[in-house]
Amino acid sequence: MVEWLNAIASIITLFIIAASAVAAVIGLRHAEANNGLKALLLIEQEFRSQAVQEALRYVQADLPERLEHAPYRGELVELGFIDPIGHPEVTACNWFDEMGSVVKNRMVGEDPFMDLFGRMLGHYWTLLSPAIALMRRRRGQSQYHNFEYVAIRARAWTVKHPNGIFPRGTARTALRDPWLAIDNSTPTPSLTGTLP
Repeated sequence: MVEWLNAIASIITLFIIAASAVAAVIGLRHAEANNGLKALLLIEQEFRSQAVQEALRYVQADLPERLEHAPYRGELVELGFIDPIGHPEVTACNWFDEMGSVVKNRMVGEDPFMDLFGRMLGHYWTLLSPAIALMRRRRGQSQYHNFEYVAIRARAWTVKHPNGIFPRGTARTALRDPWLAIDNSTPTPSLTGTLP
C-alpha cells in the first residue's frame, strides 16, 4: 500500500512540475509579446518624430539632386563625423540601421514590423543606397549593414506578402476612385513643383 501511495505521490509531483513548466513557458511568451509590442510602439513613435520625418522627406525630394554635386558627395566619402544638418540622409540611415538591428536581434517580431514598415524600407534602401555606397568607400561594408539586412528581409517579405497581411475570410472594401479617369488622362504634376 505504501508503494502505491509513493507512486501516486510521484505522479502528482510530476504533473505539478509539468504544469509549472507549461505555465512558465506561457508566462515567458506573454512577456516576450509584451516587450515586442512596447518596442514596436517606440519604433512607431520615433518614426513620427520631426527629425525622422524631415530626413525622409529630404531623401525623397532633395537627395538625388544633391548627390549630383561632387563636393556634397565628397563630404559623404570623408572619414569622420557627417553633420546631419547638412546631410539629413544620415538621420534616415541611422534610423533604418537601428531598425535593422532591432529586427535582426529579434527584439520585435518580423511580421508585425514588416506589416508597418516593409514597403517603405525597400523604397528608402533604393533611394539611400547611392549615399551609402559613397560612405562605404572608406568606412567599409559594415556601414549601415543592419539597414541593408532589414531592406533585404523587407523585399523578401513583400514578395511573400504582395498585398500585405490581411486576415483571410475578411471581405475587402471596394474603394471608389473618382479621379482615376481624370488622372489617367492628364500628366501628373511633380510633388516638388508648383501645382496648376
